Amino acid sequence: MSNPTPKQILFEQLARIAAALGSAARLDLLEILAQGERSVDQLASLTGHSVANTSQHLQKLRQAGLTLGRKEGQYVFYRLAGDEVLRMLAALRQTGETHVAEIDRLVHDYFSSRDQMEPVAAADLLDRARKGLVTVLDVRPAEEFEAGHVPGAVNIPIEQLGKRLGELPKRKEVVAYCRGPYCLMSYEAVELLRRKGHKARRLENGLPEWRLAGLPVELG
Repeated sequence: MSNPTPKQILFEQLARIAAALGSAARLDLLEILAQGERSVDQLASLTGHSVANTSQHLQKLRQAGLTLGRKEGQYVFYRLAGDEVLRMLAALRQTGETHVAEIDRLVHDYFSSRDQMEPVAAADLLDRARKGLVTVLDVRPAEEFEAGHVPGAVNIPIEQLGKRLGELPKRKEVVAYCRGPYCLMSYEAVELLRRKGHKARRLENGLPEWRLAGLPVELG
């Protein structure tokens, strides 16, 4: 058998990346890591998987060059290897919605049907926020907010929103966002806010897409 050509070797390496993406659990982990660095224990808690299972998935992602890890004491922390991973995930999502009928149907029936109002585009939100016309609401966990958020955003995690509605001005429209286009937290926030008399809409995507668009991000 002849030796593989450089192109064949290259395709084999690219196939490793594709294989690492071939798991719903690993895609879920990548969405969370797109918000910022997390420990294996934190990721296990957020995804509902065991620490051992989560660690195995993270190792596959790391071997494919999609994540980076560092050790601090007894804990191992992971993060995305770079923005290229975000762009790849966005391309995967767009390809699926465009060419896979089941994905398009699910997005329409499950996500779009939850909120018939047009979401706010990122550039429009930035302009309106700078003019003080809206309150930007980040409903992700506090750790994700601290790792990066839309400038001027207020952080009220979704599980606390019902008890902290008094912190939001009622006369100003609220625009909520979370982890990305398939994250339900912003849908839940908007539904609750409208039920309580607030004018509310969602951001079109999440913080990772905001960052990819080159828009400013605040830390801390």
